Amino acid sequence: MGHAMNASTVTAAATLPATLRLGPVHLTVTDLDRSVTWYQDALGLRLHRREDALAAMGAGEDDVIVLHEEPGARPAGRHAGLYHYALLYPSREELARAALRLSATRTPIDGASDHETHEAIYLPDPDGNGIELAADRPRDAWPQHLGYAAGPRPLDFPALMQTIAGEQPTRHVEPGLRVGHLHLHVGDTRRGLAFYRDALGFELKADLGSAEFVSAGGYHHHLGFNVWKGQGVPPVPADVVGLRHWTVVLEHGAQVDEVRGRLGAAGIAVDAVDGGFAVRDPWNIELHVVAEPYRSRAVAATEKPQAYMRQVAKHFRHKLDVRFDDREAIVPFTFGYAVVRVAGDGELAIDAFSGTEAGLRRVEEVVGSHLERFGTQDELTVRFDGAPAR
Repeated sequence: MGHAMNASTVTAAATLPATLRLGPVHLTVTDLDRSVTWYQDALGLRLHRREDALAAMGAGEDDVIVLHEEPGARPAGRHAGLYHYALLYPSREELARAALRLSATRTPIDGASDHETHEAIYLPDPDGNGIELAADRPRDAWPQHLGYAAGPRPLDFPALMQTIAGEQPTRHVEPGLRVGHLHLHVGDTRRGLAFYRDALGFELKADLGSAEFVSAGGYHHHLGFNVWKGQGVPPVPADVVGLRHWTVVLEHGAQVDEVRGRLGAAGIAVDAVDGGFAVRDPWNIELHVVAEPYRSRAVAATEKPQAYMRQVAKHFRHKLDVRFDDREAIVPFTFGYAVVRVAGDGELAIDAFSGTEAGLRRVEEVVGSHLERFGTQDELTVRFDGAPAR
């Protein structure tokens, strides 16, 4: 599968922090209704919010994918852009449940592999956007070559499914789902390394000649990029389905500023976005580097958690695209969102999220004050956990 791994040529001071994680992947689709239905049914994602031609989805926590509708977008062709993005499940059992859901919904797949560091199932969405469903093995079980030495093996489906033997398919994915990595088509792997390693600060994990794999913190890869569509393919056109932008999330603004400064020193232009900046690689593929969103939690004691969850959901759904079931409600605002969840007998949990501290405080105040008003007779008290976490 190519030649041996090479060490990164960048210094420790120029690398991205080990605490890096990947945020939402933004995709262009041609039919939003069709795509939302597919992601809900085939992958079990929850709809977090929907605004005109945009839908954000995930597992009821942070957004994982954001779909943008462009009815006239053309299918991707022979150019740079998305090869696939990976949805990373928190456990092998959750990947097995994803496979069970695919089987129950008769969703076709393109293949499945065992990469030694992780197991993976590959499939396209309705517009042909490539998806990898993955679960990592424990890091101490990863081989030194990170699975790149001899290529992947076929996935052992019977062994995977044995982890949930006897279970029935579930409607929704469980919390803990996140974006694991991106894999891109580019026109030149050396130019790709100059941008993603030398300027941005990822560390090289494997050089396969026709493909490169880079990461932060010793991960097997946060990003892969290849020339499998041809050396010198052109940049991403503006009017095709596929990747609009992907997201790197750092712990705090100082880290974002450091990366911004490194790119500026390399003469690479950036644009401001909420929480950070946007930058484009040599093939016009857009990346956002942002700080962690603000978040907080309240747990309210009540004998009627489900009743109050449903009451707040029904109140806000007259003006907002609230989604709820018997256990939780997701309430989207323009300044953030709240997840109101039945946490157990006698407890109602409220998680607030926003890109700014001011937005977080608004989410807390709006949702908390309504719940307390609804629960006046029961003396319901909602108190968020102090200073916002990031």
